[in-house]
Amino acid sequence: MASLFRRRGFNIESIAVGESELPGISRMTIIVDGANVLVEQVRKQLDKVVDVIKVTDITNEAIISRELALIKVKTTPSTRSEIMQMVDIFRAKIVDVATDSITVEVTGDEDKVNSLYNLLKPFGVREISRTGVVAMTRGALAGDNGGPREE
Repeated sequence: MASLFRRRGFNIESIAVGESELPGISRMTIIVDGANVLVEQVRKQLDKVVDVIKVTDITNEAIISRELALIKVKTTPSTRSEIMQMVDIFRAKIVDVATDSITVEVTGDEDKVNSLYNLLKPFGVREISRTGVVAMTRGALAGDNGGPREE
């Protein structure tokens, strides 16, 4: 997929892949930034890929989107409690504590992840790993009865 995008000159902002509700089928969420014409070109190119079952443009749909990030932040005894308070405000979790760092797990929309990251940067972010955005439409898609699919 990435080489298809690169060859066509499309810029991928985010890509996330994982299992779907159907055994043996993965769901891929790809975010590209561009005009409607560009998004339509991307959709058409993906439709041509043999292994692609369905392409759905959810640009103008009501969606739920989330991203996960792990952020390792440098700490000292004097900054640790302040960092922990920030983490708590964002309803994030501390998943690892070392003598000189804390690793934070934050899940939410892209703005939430970016906001926490920007607040932690002054303390010294040692490392960050982000999943990319996963998304789906709210409720049932138009023409979808919302029930399980039959193959």
